[in-house]
Amino acid sequence: MSAEPRYIHHVNFPTTDPDRTAAWYAKVFGMKRITPKSNTRVVLMTRGNFDLHFTPVEEMERMAPYHFAVEVDDWDDFLAHLKELGIRHTRPVQRPENQSKFCYIHDPDHTMIELVYHAKRPN
Repeated sequence: MSAEPRYIHHVNFPTTDPDRTAAWYAKVFGMKRITPKSNTRVVLMTRGNFDLHFTPVEEMERMAPYHFAVEVDDWDDFLAHLKELGIRHTRPVQRPENQSKFCYIHDPDHTMIELVYHAKRPN
């Protein structure tokens, strides 16, 4: 038994339109919507290696500058994917000290998402 946590299971965000949110995260990150076995209204999305939950709300409170970050395997391919989808991103920034890159996008409810790429990721 260990007193240390293993990993973050999921993060929950508000959404003003559950179906639009589910479709967006499926399209952008390849996530799959899970049908809950309980009577919850929460939208459950998974990629297998991480989950996101979305609680329906009437009005969205502005979340910025709060955000979450997603590591991508291929920077150029993912930015091309965003371009095909018509999703704008901030100007990419490169950090020469660790050969990483990052930029930001927003989901339909304006939740900020940082996209991160590390050329030399530790195994």
